[in-house]
Amino acid sequence: MQILTTRWSNVGRVMQLALEGVAGATLFALMLLTTADVVGRYFFNLPILGTVELTQQMLAAVVFLSLPVACWREEHVSVDLLDAIFPARWIWLRQMIVNAIIAVALWVIATRVWALGVRAFEWGDVTEFLRIPDGYLIYLIAIMLFLSALLTLGRAVSYLLEGVGVIKCGGPVSQGDKHD
Repeated sequence: MQILTTRWSNVGRVMQLALEGVAGATLFALMLLTTADVVGRYFFNLPILGTVELTQQMLAAVVFLSLPVACWREEHVSVDLLDAIFPARWIWLRQMIVNAIIAVALWVIATRVWALGVRAFEWGDVTEFLRIPDGYLIYLIAIMLFLSALLTLGRAVSYLLEGVGVIKCGGPVSQGDKHD
């Protein structure tokens, strides 16, 4: 079982590096675009056309490319109202249930977003100025939501396996390495 845990950990690292790399490159491009637009606008009276549309699309891409990593590492916003009164031996059960509920919610949202992407292509939706098809970004968002749902479900399963004693150490509940 330790070999399986190690392989999944390596897959998680590769996925994390890939998604964070693409999100980082997109954020860097967004920074360059904004800088060039500001310099062009204020020093040469020559703004870059379509900057607002590109900024909106790149910002959405950065957010949703980062979502699967945040879900896998459980770095999303959470409120710990019940931590003080919840018995430590049942933390795995609580976390399993919470992650399962989140996974289902993400999956439902992803299916709805995918349907919006289909509709965007059927109707020929494009951005107003640059005429970029909206469907591509919508599909990217849906794929990242599906991936986030699967990773969150994987987190729920790992809590279950550690809670019932199949994974003895190195899982999400163990005192050692947290989540990686």
